[in-house]
Amino acid sequence: QVQLVESGGGSVQSGGSLRLSCVAYGYIYSSYCMGWFRQAPGKEREGVAAIDSDGSTSYADSVKGRFTISQDNAKNTLYLQMNSLKPEDTAMYYCAADFFFCSGSWRTAHFAYWGQGTQVTVSS
Repeated sequence: QVQLVESGGGSVQSGGSLRLSCVAYGYIYSSYCMGWFRQAPGKEREGVAAIDSDGSTSYADSVKGRFTISQDNAKNTLYLQMNSLKPEDTAMYYCAADFFFCSGSWRTAHFAYWGQGTQVTVSS
């Protein structure tokens, strides 16, 4: 069993930055995919960024060049550094994990483990 706990959300003005963290508790296999997803009110959940256990990363086009996903294996922690935030980035952000390689289909893959979410609000 894996438990994911996010933190770091908040309210910022357009152009600002936030760093989200997601700590994974429990047994983590050597091969995994971890990702950040977001869901705004009235919209479908969308994949933002993902990282494999080997460090390979993937991003949604809407955040490329602004967001960076990273991990600290020693701390079992996943990060999402968000820069140049825009009002359209406002959403609840969720951390997800499962024991498969992200590949090209992580955005629609079924992740077994999810965090409770952390709210990000960007004002213009």
